[in-house]
Amino acid sequence: MAVHVALTGATGFLGLRLLRRLLETHRSVTVLAHAGSGDALHRITRFFELTGASTAFTAALPARLRVVETDLARPRLGLSRQAFQELADRIGTLWHSAGSINLEGDLPELRRTNVEGTRHVLELAAAGRLRPRVHHVSTAFVAGARRQGVAYEDELDDAHGFENAYERSKYEAELLVHAWSKEHGRPVLVLRPGILVTDLPPHPELPSHPLQVAERILRDARHTTAPALRTEAPESRPRVRMVGHAHGRLNLLQVEHAAEVMVRLAGRTPSGGVDTYHVVHDRDVPVATVVEVLERLVPVSIELVDAGPDTPSALESLLDFYPGMTAYLAHRRRFDDTRVRARLGPSAASAPLSTDYLWAGLAARPWTVPGPPGQLADLSPAGHCV
Repeated sequence: MAVHVALTGATGFLGLRLLRRLLETHRSVTVLAHAGSGDALHRITRFFELTGASTAFTAALPARLRVVETDLARPRLGLSRQAFQELADRIGTLWHSAGSINLEGDLPELRRTNVEGTRHVLELAAAGRLRPRVHHVSTAFVAGARRQGVAYEDELDDAHGFENAYERSKYEAELLVHAWSKEHGRPVLVLRPGILVTDLPPHPELPSHPLQVAERILRDARHTTAPALRTEAPESRPRVRMVGHAHGRLNLLQVEHAAEVMVRLAGRTPSGGVDTYHVVHDRDVPVATVVEVLERLVPVSIELVDAGPDTPSALESLLDFYPGMTAYLAHRRRFDDTRVRARLGPSAASAPLSTDYLWAGLAARPWTVPGPPGQLADLSPAGHCV
């Protein structure tokens, strides 16, 4: 019998791409959308329109998507007891992609969404008569504040502390997943992506990605401190000293490839316990490349230093309010993905990430609808699984 799939976070940067992949093999998907966040169906439809879907495909979305408004932070997801049970009994596979990625958020706030939200999603899975398989999207950065060496997929501890409350909240969510799997004797797939990026330019109707957030913070900080910079020559760029390592590297991965790999891993036979995979690029991007891209976008000169300046400029002082993000400029560690490559073979490898690719996903420019990705333009409900 075909299995019905449900997805949280379907309007997010990754969630929209997961939804695209799921609609290739399922006639319908239940979208668990955040109550009060706006028209989820409209936002999903606009994403597909803007990324090259055919008119026939987008016209069929209202019939293929069932939107259920929920609140992750509340017991039973904010639903009545009856509605919660009816929802639970429909689901055969439950994807949990929703969460807060606010690197500057405080821990209580992040726990409400990332930890308690995961707890309530697991309660939904436990209540379902079909005993749905659970696929939990975590992050490779549960590895915490260890800045060098190798992070392995089986590792999950807090020995090195965390760079920010976001990392800790995702670590605590994974602990819940392990405890739930053991208590219920149920398999769970844990997927840990690196930093996800795209080459689609920014658009007001599309969710932003982490590098776009970094560029926006840098641009806003420069704009805010502009009066203090007027004494400099018009052609000069203000210097920004940031703590980082000259040979630092970041794991950046194309979001479309990440979604493809995740859905393929979900199709593998589970071990019966918690199967964890690093969904990462096989080649890290040098921090110097990220710096180059940011300097190309924002008129500043970024200098990586070993320690914060004793007398920071106004611009540097303002950027100090965002330590959760700048900490990654000092990272040199590598995420091991041996298990993914063993399961999927050479097809797990990502295309190279160039400076131009990263720039394309950050630079504001006239929007043109790209060609359809894969089979999307011709995709129709006919012949697909329920």
